Amino acid sequence: MTGDRLSNGWRCEIFETIDSTNEEARRRAEAGEPGPLWLLAHRQTAGRGRRGRTWDSPTGNLMTTLLWRPAVTLQQAGTLSFVAALSVADLVAECGAGAVQLKWPNDVLIAGAKVSGILLESAAEPGGDRLAWIAIGIGVNLRWAPEGTPYPATTIAADGGTAPEPKEALEILAGAFERWSDLWLREGFAPIRDAWLARAKGVGEAIEVRLPAETLRGRFMGLDPSGALLLEGEGGLTKPIAAGEVFWG
Repeated sequence: MTGDRLSNGWRCEIFETIDSTNEEARRRAEAGEPGPLWLLAHRQTAGRGRRGRTWDSPTGNLMTTLLWRPAVTLQQAGTLSFVAALSVADLVAECGAGAVQLKWPNDVLIAGAKVSGILLESAAEPGGDRLAWIAIGIGVNLRWAPEGTPYPATTIAADGGTAPEPKEALEILAGAFERWSDLWLREGFAPIRDAWLARAKGVGEAIEVRLPAETLRGRFMGLDPSGALLLEGEGGLTKPIAAGEVFWG
């Protein structure tokens, strides 16, 4: 492990191999690490994505987690997934890859294929709804994409971009995250929501939302003020969806 500071002054620790940067963030948080702290791994042995899925972690991709303690509620902290997605989109755009779009709730796409995943994990202060800490895990396919996934996956390098080294990619990502999170802290979720929707894939289009116990179909009509997906179903009734998997068709 080596310690460093990024160009924006935020601390960074780099691991050649670790089980999971999110797990390390949890360990650090429970040990009292104040943050903000970026954790970067060149290789993970137990990387994971949303819903407990395995996240492939080949050397050459970006695998990082930000441990942070903003003074907000748990509900407010949940919208940081949109801040992270905008930050990754800025990274992808700066690398010169193809047209970047965002997919609810927290995927980044190039030409319709997934190039990044985001996983938020957090804890509350005892006896309340205030955030104690949050770990914002971000994986970006710089050079390698997984195979056999239920969705198409791609890389920055495969779509006409210049894939940076992971530390260089983190520099770009951390700078973008600082800009978007500063806006989020000053003005709340509303401007983040507007910026996310400006890059969103499929607004107004037919989608399928897969929930644990059912599958819903309708039109993707945007986001509500909390970040929930707005699904227009039969009869024009709109329903907010707080969690689920979105597919087009």
